[in-house]
Amino acid sequence: MGLFGLFRRKPHERQGFELYTAAVQAARHPAFFAGIGVPDTLDGRFDLIALHVGLLIRRLHRDADPRGPALAQAVFDAMFADMDFSLREMGVGDMSIARRVKNMWEAFHGRAQAYEVALAAGDRAGLAEALARNVWRGEQPAEAPGVRRLADFAFMADAALAGQGLEAMLGGVAQFPAPEQEAA
Repeated sequence: MGLFGLFRRKPHERQGFELYTAAVQAARHPAFFAGIGVPDTLDGRFDLIALHVGLLIRRLHRDADPRGPALAQAVFDAMFADMDFSLREMGVGDMSIARRVKNMWEAFHGRAQAYEVALAAGDRAGLAEALARNVWRGEQPAEAPGVRRLADFAFMADAALAGQGLEAMLGGVAQFPAPEQEAA
């Protein structure tokens, strides 16, 4: 590898961070908390980021171009670099950061798999069950209006991302729809 190999950037690293940032910004939309009722807690925020990043990675993995999966890996890497950094900023001790990041990775992986199965099958009820279990920690039934609205949003965002070209994403651009506001 040599000395210069230590300083070489990974493929799509910049774009991965830009796409991850777009997912985080979309996940922070106030309607998720005020309108849909996602708990405005560290866990609730993590779950929304996990949902958005999971949708983005799903889109990238479905691309026939081999750069799609490589870009998906860059988004994943950006997410967990940010999680590590955020834990350090919150003052978590160095000795426990690796364990906490591993736990977050496992949580993300489990959620992404559950959401993928439901999205691929077009199973809104199954997605609502997974969201109720993960986002609301089972405190809301899958039939609750907020849970159903978040499931509807996930299907809408999945379709919106599927319609976006890889070239834009290779430029670090992904457009997430805003969650639908509840009718007044």
